[in-house]
Amino acid sequence: MLELDRTHSDIRDTARAFARERITPHARAWDEQEYFPVQVIPELGKLGFLGIQIPEQYGGSGLDTLAYAILVEEISRADGALGLTVASHNGLGSSHIARFGSDALKERYLPKLASGELLGAWALTEPGSGSDAGALRTRADRDGDHWVLNGSKMFITQGSVAGVCVVLASTDYAARQRGITAFAIEPSTPGFSARKLRGKMGCRASDTAELALNDVRVPDSQRVGEIGQGFIDAMSILAKGRISIGSMALGIGEAALDAALAYAKERRQFGKRIADFQGLQWMLADSRTELDAARLLLYRACQLADAGEPFAVEAAKAKLFASEAATRVCDHALQIHGGYGYVNDFPVERYVRDVRVTRIGEGTSEVQRMIIARDLLGDA
Repeated sequence: MLELDRTHSDIRDTARAFARERITPHARAWDEQEYFPVQVIPELGKLGFLGIQIPEQYGGSGLDTLAYAILVEEISRADGALGLTVASHNGLGSSHIARFGSDALKERYLPKLASGELLGAWALTEPGSGSDAGALRTRADRDGDHWVLNGSKMFITQGSVAGVCVVLASTDYAARQRGITAFAIEPSTPGFSARKLRGKMGCRASDTAELALNDVRVPDSQRVGEIGQGFIDAMSILAKGRISIGSMALGIGEAALDAALAYAKERRQFGKRIADFQGLQWMLADSRTELDAARLLLYRACQLADAGEPFAVEAAKAKLFASEAATRVCDHALQIHGGYGYVNDFPVERYVRDVRVTRIGEGTSEVQRMIIARDLLGDA
């Protein structure tokens, strides 16, 4: 199952080479400055990385879920923040339009999203609703052939740099989940504003914003999907998004293990390499084993998704295990570095900070356990 065909190995090799040349040398500075590397976006688009699953007829690469997962892993291995950008752009905003948008919306946005001319954002989370997404308060009220949106969104990836944002809003609050509808909104629309959030623990080079919608008026043609179907569509989007966040975690974990191995072979204490001490060898062995297991779970979820089989539960398992395993791997890497791991002279402290969000985004670890448990109990 880990034997990649030519297409997937080419994606891996191209992404790895690009990341090594254009991302790794700058990742520390981007993190320290909380700088979103806008100059890299057109390059990612030129390589086909921003339309990895967008159909070829709209300028995308038209590749499968496995290609998407491999891409996110390799970019995240160089910088978790940019890996998050690639994952979110492809898997959330662009995906929602590609899967549920009208032909007119697809023709309007997908070519520009695939090329990197536009970045996509996806706005579900609100200040008062995270895991309980059905409790969102943003409203969309019908006014003839238009909708008027009012509300706010929080922790929106690409929120202040996106060219189009898919916003989930309630069109029938009494119906809760069955009364939510999605709309594609451009940031220049009157009443739409974004505030970039600073001071994040990790993934500082990823753009994260709070959105405000004050009487934002959009035509019904900007609706993405059927009225009242937005929540159901969003859950479908999130299932595949969990594969990408698991892949992001895997990439950061691989980077941490690489750093730990290199340091353990070089650092000497008590007259020998610290790699020769059994306690550290076991940390390395556990790290390698957990990352390999995470990859198997992720690839299984990809395989099911690409075969058109149900994969939401397998994606939850993969995301849960990969994010928590990568967190342990990063912690081991910091421990192996000792005091040097606690300062930013070495990248492991950034890996520890960046990986932590993978246990929150696209559904917390607790939500993943709920999904798995419901399936076990027959309550799904």
